[in-house]
Amino acid sequence: MTYENLDAELVNELLGNGRASLRSLGEDLDVSVTTVSNHLRDLEDEGVVQGYTPVVDYDKLGYDVTAILQLKVEGSALPDITERLRQEKQMVSVYEVTGDYDVIAIGKFTDTDGMNDQIKTLLTDADIRESNTSVVLNAVTENEQFELDLQE
Repeated sequence: MTYENLDAELVNELLGNGRASLRSLGEDLDVSVTTVSNHLRDLEDEGVVQGYTPVVDYDKLGYDVTAILQLKVEGSALPDITERLRQEKQMVSVYEVTGDYDVIAIGKFTDTDGMNDQIKTLLTDADIRESNTSVVLNAVTENEQFELDLQE
């Protein structure tokens, strides 16, 4: 077997089952357990594979309100604001972006009162010049990952 696609195939197998054993990965990819182990270690060392975590359905745990916050921030305060948002446990994604706003943050909340309280607390920061909050009505797709293309 040639190994030109092995790393991509290994990533794709892990996307299908992150708990797969080295033995089953080797069988599926038609390579030895040692080869799988070496390639997987390299992918981890390079930061391509950063961990093996469960996919949690927060809606089923009562966090059924998703809010998208868009913030305009004073330029020098951007790192402080993004770090503060990153440390908020209910913020699942924080992005520095181009366009009309500087930051987009996505949070999960148990109810609109909790969401409102957290947003009001954030907005007391003088470095946040403007905000826009959208509440998600329906998550069509969320937390999706995609398989890598294989070289032909």
